Formats: sequence, C-alpha cells, structure tokens
Amino acid sequence: MLRSNLALFALPLLIACGGNGGTDSPEVTADTTATEAFQWEADRFADVQVLRYRIPGWDQLSLQQKELAYYLTQAGLAGRDIMWDQNHRHNLKVRRMLEKVIKDYPGERSGADWEHFMTYAKEVFFANGIHHHYGNQKFTPEFPRAYLEDVMAASGASLPAEVVDLLFDPELDAKKVSLAADADLVQASAVNFYGPGLTQAEVEAYYSAIERPDDPKPLSYGINSQVVKQDGQVLEKVWKVGGMYDAALREVVKWLEKAQGVAENPQQAKAIGLLIAYYNTGDLKTWDDFNVAWVEDTTSTVDFIHGFVEVYNDPLGKKGSYESIVEVTDPEATRNMQVIQKNAQWFEDHSPLMDAHKKENVVGITYRFINTVGESGDASPSTPIGVNLPNANWIRAEHGSKSVSLGNIVDAYDNSRGSSTLEVFCHDEEEIARAKEHSTLAGKLHTALHEVVGHASGRLEPGIGQPDQTLKNYASTLEEGRADLVALYFILDPKLVELGVMPSLETGKAEYDGYIRNGMLVQLRRLKLGDEIEEAHMRNRAWVSRWVYEQGMADSVIVKVERDGNTYYDIRDYDKLRVLFGDLLREVQRIKSQGDFEAGKALVEGYGVKVDPELHAQVLKRAESITSAPYAGFIQPDLVPVTDANGTITDVKVEYPADFVEQMLSYGERYSTLPDDN
Repeated sequence: MLRSNLALFALPLLIACGGNGGTDSPEVTADTTATEAFQWEADRFADVQVLRYRIPGWDQLSLQQKELAYYLTQAGLAGRDIMWDQNHRHNLKVRRMLEKVIKDYPGERSGADWEHFMTYAKEVFFANGIHHHYGNQKFTPEFPRAYLEDVMAASGASLPAEVVDLLFDPELDAKKVSLAADADLVQASAVNFYGPGLTQAEVEAYYSAIERPDDPKPLSYGINSQVVKQDGQVLEKVWKVGGMYDAALREVVKWLEKAQGVAENPQQAKAIGLLIAYYNTGDLKTWDDFNVAWVEDTTSTVDFIHGFVEVYNDPLGKKGSYESIVEVTDPEATRNMQVIQKNAQWFEDHSPLMDAHKKENVVGITYRFINTVGESGDASPSTPIGVNLPNANWIRAEHGSKSVSLGNIVDAYDNSRGSSTLEVFCHDEEEIARAKEHSTLAGKLHTALHEVVGHASGRLEPGIGQPDQTLKNYASTLEEGRADLVALYFILDPKLVELGVMPSLETGKAEYDGYIRNGMLVQLRRLKLGDEIEEAHMRNRAWVSRWVYEQGMADSVIVKVERDGNTYYDIRDYDKLRVLFGDLLREVQRIKSQGDFEAGKALVEGYGVKVDPELHAQVLKRAESITSAPYAGFIQPDLVPVTDANGTITDVKVEYPADFVEQMLSYGERYSTLPDDN
C-alpha cells in the first residue's frame, strides 16, 4: 500500500506506499491550550508520544452508517493478533506474558525495575511486538533477567527459556527487517514471513518459477502467505479461513458479513462480499476482483481499508502486513483539495518524465479527505496520514485508485505539536517564520501530490516485471522517493497557485526547506549513534536530499553552513533545486520503468544508507533540547453500540479512552483470537 506518515513537520504518505510518503509521524509536544479542553496527549515513554484523536461529524451519520463503521472496526480488531504474529513468531507469547504480569503481579509496583518493565511493555504494545515499529531494532530490556523471572513467577505468567534468551541476547533476531546490501535478507530479518532454514535465494527462486514478467495482469504473488520449507520443499502456508490464521480470519469474516448487511449501496456490498470470499479462499484473483470493486465504489460515506496490504515489513517486498482503517468522508475538506484529482492528467503531461514513461490516460483517481474512525494491525498505534491504493499497477492503470488524507489524524498532530525542532535545526529566522506560516498547508499539499499524483504517475515499459521482481529490496524506498519527487517538483509550480490550492510559492519553499532539513539532519535523531539507515522512508528522504545537495554544489543550490559548531543547510536557489528534483524524478522513473536494479541499488546505497558519525553525534546532541518525541501514535476511540430490549442496535456512541495500557489490556482480552504458535 502506498502510505504517508507525518514526520517532523512534514506530512507523510501511504499507498503501496508504506509508511511516510512525504514524511512520517510528526514530532509533537503537548499543548493543552489547543482547541477546547480535549486532552490530545495521553502518554509518553522512551521515544514515543501517545496521542488521541476525535471523530468530527460522527453524530451526523445515519444509524446505518454508524452500524457499518462499528462492524468494520470490529472486523479490523478481530485480526489484530495476525499483525503481532507476522512481526515475530514469539510476539504473542511475549505480549500475553506482559499482559498477565501487568494485571496480576501482587508485588511492589514502583522502583526502577518496575518502571523499566512498564516502559518495555509499552514499547512492545506500541510496536505490535519486540522490535521497534519504525527502526526495526529489537528493544533492550533495562531490567535484569532475574527481575523478569521473579515477576512472572509471582504473577502466574511464563515464557519458554528460549524466548527469555531472545529478549535479553542482543544478537538474537536483532532486526525485524534488515535491508543490508551484503546480507541474506531472509535470514537476517526476524519478521515471521519466512520459516526457519530458508534462504533469500530459495525464496526468490520459488517466486521466479511462478511469476511471468510479461503478464499484463499479474497476481500479487506472495501477498497472503508464509513461505516455509518442509521435507526439503519450499511451499506457502496461505493466510485464509482453513489455513494459517484460521481462527482470526473466521472472526474477521463474521464481522464483515454483518457489515455487508448494512452496506451503503450495492457496489460497497459487492466489494465486502469479495473481501469475504478472498479471506475464505485465499485466492489472489479474488483479491484483485475485490480491489477493482473497492476502487469503483466512489460514493460511500463510510469506507475502509482491510487486508494484507503493506509490504514494507517484508525485506523482499512481497508479504502484506495485516491492516485495517475505517474512515468517514469529510465532504467540505475533500472539495477544497479535489482540484488536484481533477487535474491529474495535467500533472502527468507536464511532469519531467521521459515521454515513454508517462501515462497517456490517467484514469479513475478518487481523492478524499477522511476522518479516521478506527485502526488496527499495521495502522495502529502508529498510523499513516495518507493512503493510496490498490498497489497493483495494472488495476491502477485500468480502473484507477483511491487516495485519502486522514484529516483528523493530521489535526491531532497539529493540535499537539510544538515548534522546538524549528529553532534547533532551521538555518535562520526567515526559514523559521516561513515554516510557521506555511508548513501545515505545505505538508497537506505534499501528501496530496504524493498520493494522488505521485503514486498514480508513470508506467512500466512493455515486458518489464513488477518492481518487487526487478528492483527487489530497493523497490519500496525507490517508489516512496519517486512519489516524494513528484510532490516536490510540483509544489513549487505556479499551477498550484493558479488552481487556488496554495496562496503563493512561499508554501512550496517551506516544503523544500522542511524536506532538506529532515532528510539531511532531523531524521538522524531517530537513529542510535553508529547505526546506518535501513527504514525505507528514511532512506528515500536521505537519498533524495543528499543527491540534490551534491548535484547542486557547483551552483551553490544548497549551501552547508557551519555556525557555533552546528551544521545547517540553506537553500539558495529554489528554482534550480526544483530542476534537480525533476532530473532525479526522471531518472528514478526510468529505473522503475526499465527495472534497472543496479542503478536503483547504486542510488540508494550511494546516498541513502551511510551516516556521517560526526554529523550524527552533533544532531543527537542538538536534539536533547527538543521537547517533542521522535515518534507518535494513537489510542483508538471506542465505538460502543447501544441496544434495545431485543438486542437491536439503536445507536453507536463514541468514547475516547485516556489510558494507553488499559486499552492494550482490553484489546488483549477482547480480541485475542490466535494461539501462541501459528
């Protein structure tokens, strides 16, 4: 899925995009003075801030629409265990141990060890597992092993010795996803998409025997299965009713059937029926049929994303993480930005791509601002702020795509965000002032351009396989960077002022400032000293920023400034920078269109991976004064049905829980559908 996440004063994106198209989750600081008395911040621990969001307009929905949203939300939560198991084979055991200790430990709940235990538990809850949700590194307990064994024994909880070893040995399953160029990516990644003993070469050979590069409508091979080796044979365990994850998917289907019964229109009912059929059979052709039907439902107020969608947690870019987002259209905000959708062909025609790589007919793009009602799986607690689906290139070309911006999520970020990052990393007061005035709109425009225009743009040359086949482990970061470059190229185009979506080119300049500042400096605060960049979106921001900086050095397009021992990057020529963004966009589209693996590898490895240790240490030191956390996520609202004496739903109320751990414990009790081992 193409996805955007809010990051550091820029709003990220989502589509077959996972993570942060334009940016990722923004840095936020508590601000209780923002709008009414709603408490936006709920918790803070480690490098995370937990927020809450509201659902505007809920009371204006009909009972049928509320009921539909409730059933879809329950369907999403019913599959929550799947995401945990996908992230690591022992995650469910660890989560249930943590839940048991927190609920039943009779001893002293204070002191350093208990505080460290609770921080560790929150980190695991937030990440849906024992590895960081974004950085992929395994969490390190800051309490002794003996303490864990004591609290488990006192609580009646337990873990196999091998799992306890795993938690405390930094060398075991150190990375959920490894993208290191010199590694066997299957064996170096702890994610549970591949069984023990498999190698990257074996997995690639398995799919090479199935896939046909010349297929005009290729199936999404591998999107819904675990690959294992049994009796020396490589095979797939399909995620379906009657297959792997049977118990969870039966519960998902139960709620989807209820949702189908209150669908807003026949087209939506058809789409939900196809999704049910897909979960019952695991058939990939049915998955395509569902995506076509879902794209063609353009009138429903209540909509949803549900399935094995994002491939960013798979080092080979094939396996979809379980995800659910339930959403309600915001008609007024949608009208204000829909002009971008209506001009999609203009953007394609005026892009700097080679003519052979442009789409002659951009079809079926639907763009809406929505308010999120409920999220689960890979979308929660950490959420995207924009999404563009489906991922299949041929469906996008023939039937179109849906792009959404998650308006109430962005609002929650805005209402809880401080400006401390600006004071630390901006070059001068002019840059700070421009960011304060224009960054909110700039981020929304970047998200819209990234999702609506970026992911929908370009085409493959005849006979070229899909990016996961040709570009392999570089496909995700190259696609995210390509969509970012589309947004960056057009956000400084006078056409946007002409269309009335931004007041002046100062908005585009603010986005250029923020993007370069983030890619060159700010995002490094998310890494530990000595780490390289591995996450796909961080890589794309790095290779885009560093490439244009290097290419523009002779003309002083971006100047590196050293002042008082600190490094800043000052854009001196915005017009020339736009030209460089266009040059890089043309090349990245060529790489994708021609399946040029070596060129893609050279770009990413040359500009997007290595970190200057001196600059990194400086960034970490400067970041100590920033009050906001590097990452943010959300407690979900609770949809509570109101029933009459006969059990008939007469209303659905929204409640806004305030305690992150309590919600995690409640979810563990209400939506625990899978056994420890699957």
